[in-house]
Amino acid sequence: MRNSPAWTLHAVPDQSGRVAVVTGANSGIGYVTARELARRGAHVVLACRDPERGQAALARMQGEVPGAHLELRQVDLGSLASIRAFAAGWDRGSLDLLVNNAGVAMVPYAQTADGFESQFGINHLGAFAMTGLLLPCLLAAPDPRVVTVSSEGQRFARFDLGNLNAERTYQTAFAYVQSKRANLYFAMELQRRADAAGLKLRSMAVAPGLTRTNVLTGGANSGRGHLYGTVTRLLVHAFFRPTPEGAKTSLYAATVPDLPGGSYIVPDGPLQLRGEPTRRSHERAIRDTATATRLWQLSERLTGVTYELPAATDTRLPYV
Repeated sequence: MRNSPAWTLHAVPDQSGRVAVVTGANSGIGYVTARELARRGAHVVLACRDPERGQAALARMQGEVPGAHLELRQVDLGSLASIRAFAAGWDRGSLDLLVNNAGVAMVPYAQTADGFESQFGINHLGAFAMTGLLLPCLLAAPDPRVVTVSSEGQRFARFDLGNLNAERTYQTAFAYVQSKRANLYFAMELQRRADAAGLKLRSMAVAPGLTRTNVLTGGANSGRGHLYGTVTRLLVHAFFRPTPEGAKTSLYAATVPDLPGGSYIVPDGPLQLRGEPTRRSHERAIRDTATATRLWQLSERLTGVTYELPAATDTRLPYV
């Protein structure tokens, strides 16, 4: 049963004057998020790993939204050097919105360019580094937001600070939901630190629900064989909802004017799998400040990206 009225893409308010970066905007919910922000007047930067696919997405979006303010920039969240280059090349001044959307899901074991397990390295460390390096640009905006895409699957994570990087064992599903729990810890801890520093930044996390994208069949999953691809595509088409429905939580978190920082936006249906965007506060991870702080310190150490939030340093706990 629906607990809240339908929130449609038409409800996205005017975004004129805002500059937004959406990672992984070449497909899936990232594409829809970028397109709808542009449709409402934002200048949107499609931050994509693959220039060819990014260019194809840009051309398609320009056809769907004539006159949209769009540009394509390359970044690989599996490479800290690429993330640093993206941030160093930022030349548009203040940044109003960063949507940490790009990620991988349920992939075979692999390492990023920096030697991190790929799901942890891309989904969490990539987003952590990207946000930290763009933080000065965000803080120069009048009302900056960061939206980080987690997953309803994070509720099932057995979060193990000693095995985040597959130091002991690697299980595909375990590593994925753990990386998505890390996204939620990061988004909430960023808000706590911004509040402690007296900053105007609003950090949100979202879960899209079961959504038809190519995350289970593309990228690193594309080499898992014909049978895997065929069966997975059939299951996704049968049981997952259309991509625009999954993008609703990202767009809601990015644009609803009076939404408080630290919000976790999820579908309002059973198990957060489908439904309309709603704010959820009854998640243990939202209140688990000790784990979030230790993860933050570990992330700074692994990425070499230190957030300049001096007023928040008193909240830190030693990493063990």
